[in-house]
Amino acid sequence: MALSKKEMSAVLIGDNIKIFACPHCGESVILHQSKSLVCTNNHSFDLAKQGYVNMLTHSVTSMYDQSLFEARKTVIDAMLYHQMYEVIVEKLQALGDIIHVLDTGCGEGTHLYKIQQQFDGELIASGIDIAKEGIQAAAKNYSSAIWIVGDLAKSPYASQSFDAILNILSPANYGEFKRISKDGGKIIKVVPQSGYLKELRELYYANSDKEDYSNDKTVARFQENFDDVVIERVTLTQKLAPELVPLLVHMTPMGWHQEQQIDAKQLPQITIDLDILIGTVKK
Repeated sequence: MALSKKEMSAVLIGDNIKIFACPHCGESVILHQSKSLVCTNNHSFDLAKQGYVNMLTHSVTSMYDQSLFEARKTVIDAMLYHQMYEVIVEKLQALGDIIHVLDTGCGEGTHLYKIQQQFDGELIASGIDIAKEGIQAAAKNYSSAIWIVGDLAKSPYASQSFDAILNILSPANYGEFKRISKDGGKIIKVVPQSGYLKELRELYYANSDKEDYSNDKTVARFQENFDDVVIERVTLTQKLAPELVPLLVHMTPMGWHQEQQIDAKQLPQITIDLDILIGTVKK
């Protein structure tokens, strides 16, 4: 008889329980009866039947809903980001055959799943996001990772737990990254370059200062925080199937507050232009 999602999650968590620490008090946790994570001060976090754990210490209102994460998954599945995966997997392979990787701001988990699938070895994958809807989608679609609803400012992870931390087009918490990364661990942050989704920006922001984009400040801050920084740029312009256009608009923040409707004919192609920042944590 096949294991349920909750049971599969319990096995993964039990095998990797040492990566966790209570977000309330920082103490170590145990897996109690395959049903909940419990710390030495008796703070408890239940495994949901869908196969994830909510470890938030406070209620959160998210701008992201289920439809956004469904749109994101469909767009990502269209292979727009395969060059990014190749670079990231190459960097991860250099760390060893068995590695712990955390994706911060993982959303519905598609990026992490694709990276895990391409890794030649055992990539023990964990994903965290503050949006419960994203983690619910991740747990529904991908049973090969540990999915946590959590806040990086109150992280549920123990110090020096991860060989690599991914931060893909998402806000970062460098202090926390340093704490939960192993000595010599890699921080891999993906940020937009000037051409990222330029066709969409041109439609929404023509002749305004928002039409152009620079990531210089983000890159400089990353370089201040980590050692041996390497930057690799990936650029791809690809035809966009008409049915993907409204999904791309829906998943992109620039489309959230726009009244202008984008017709599929206005967006026959899209550019993915990213900087992949790779840094090392030295303690």
